[in-house]
Amino acid sequence: LFGIRGVAAYADHAQILGQRDEGLYAFLHEALAAGWDGVQRDLGAWVGLSLKVGEYNLKAMELLDAGNTGTYGHPTPTKVPLGHRRNKCILVSGHDLKDLHMLLEQTKGKGIDIYTHGEMLPTHGYPELKKFDHFHGHFGTAWQNQHKEFPTFPGPIVMTTNCIQKPQGAYEKNIFTTGLVGWPGVPSVPADARGNKDFSAVIRRAQEMPGFTDDQDKGGVMVGFARNAVLGVADKVIEAVKSGAIRHFFLVAGCDGAKPGRNYYTEFVEKAPKDTVILTLACGKFRFFDKDLGTIGGLPRLLDIGQCNDAYSAIQIAVALSKAFGVGVNELPLSMVLSWYEQKAVAILLTLLHLGITNIRLGPTLPAFLTPNVVDFLVQNYNIKPITTPDQDLEAILGAQAVA
Repeated sequence: LFGIRGVAAYADHAQILGQRDEGLYAFLHEALAAGWDGVQRDLGAWVGLSLKVGEYNLKAMELLDAGNTGTYGHPTPTKVPLGHRRNKCILVSGHDLKDLHMLLEQTKGKGIDIYTHGEMLPTHGYPELKKFDHFHGHFGTAWQNQHKEFPTFPGPIVMTTNCIQKPQGAYEKNIFTTGLVGWPGVPSVPADARGNKDFSAVIRRAQEMPGFTDDQDKGGVMVGFARNAVLGVADKVIEAVKSGAIRHFFLVAGCDGAKPGRNYYTEFVEKAPKDTVILTLACGKFRFFDKDLGTIGGLPRLLDIGQCNDAYSAIQIAVALSKAFGVGVNELPLSMVLSWYEQKAVAILLTLLHLGITNIRLGPTLPAFLTPNVVDFLVQNYNIKPITTPDQDLEAILGAQAVA
C-alpha cells in the first residue's frame, strides 16, 4: 500500500505533463483490490505483488522523466547560488516543474526573483527553466526544517506538492498551496480546465513584502548530473575506474526526516575515501549537499542526480555502466546506502528489488510495517540490511583500507 501511494504520486506528476499509461492505471486497480478479490496469497505471492508495484513504479518514473525532459530539456550541470540578491522574492517548494514554469513566466519583468526550496533545487539544471534571468538561487534545506527556515524568507512561499507542515504564525499569511497539497485556511491557487494557473495573488503578496534588502554571497552547489550529463562523460568515468582513480561509487540517497539517526548519512559521505564518488538524489542529500568533496580527474566527487523520481536516472546510469564493463549491476563497484521516510521512497525500494538489486543498506531503521517473515525473506533473497555506523559499513563495503 505504501508503494502504491508512491506510484500514484509519480503517475499524477507525469499526467500533469501529458504522460499517461492505461496499463499503469489498470494495475493500480488490481493492486488495490488485492486482499478483497477472493484470491488466497501466501508470503511469496504478496512479495511478488509488491515487486510488481516496483515494476510499475519504474514505468511511472519513466513517464515522469519523459514529461520533464520532453518539456524542459535534459538537465545540465549548473551552479546554483545559495545566497540572495537585493530584490523582491518568491520561494517555491515541492516537486512540480510545471507550476514553477508558470510562475516564472508570470513574474517576468516584475522585479521579483524566484528561489527554490527542498526538492525543487534540481530544477535549476533544466534548460527551459534556467533561461529565466530572475530564476536566481536556492534557499533552505529539506522539508522538515520549514518551521525554522520559512519565517526568515522575506517573500511568499508556494507549496507545489506534499511535504507541507502546519504553517506557523510567523509566515502563515505568506504561504500558498497549489495542486494536491493543501492546508485548512491556506489559500490555494487552482488550475483551470487546461491546467493553467493564475499566480497573481502570490505576485501581489511578493510586491507587498520587503524582499531581500541586501546582497549575500554564500557560495553555491552543483546540480544537473542526470543520466544524460553523466553518460555524456561516461568515457572519462570508465577510464577513471579502470585506472583505479575511482575505486567505488556510493548512491547515498532517499528521504530526510527529523528524528535522530540521520546524521549517519552526513558522516558516511564525509568519511568516504577520496577515491570514491557519491551519487545522490532526493531530499536526503540536504544532510551534505553543500560540502566540497573535491574532484577526481576533473569530475566532481558529489553528483546530484536530482529529485526522488530521478532514481530513474540513477538506474539508467547503473545499467549503462554495467553494460560498459560487461557485468551485472550487482557486480559494479557501486553500493546503495538509502534513507526512507514515506511512500515514494518505498516505491523506489520496490523498484530496485524488482530489478534484482542486492546488498542495499537501508536506514535509519527498517520500516516498522515489515513483519519478521518479510524481513527474513528480504534478507535471504536480496541481502537487504540496516545501516550500522559509517565506519563499520565503509569497512564492510571497501575492506580494511576503507578509511585510508
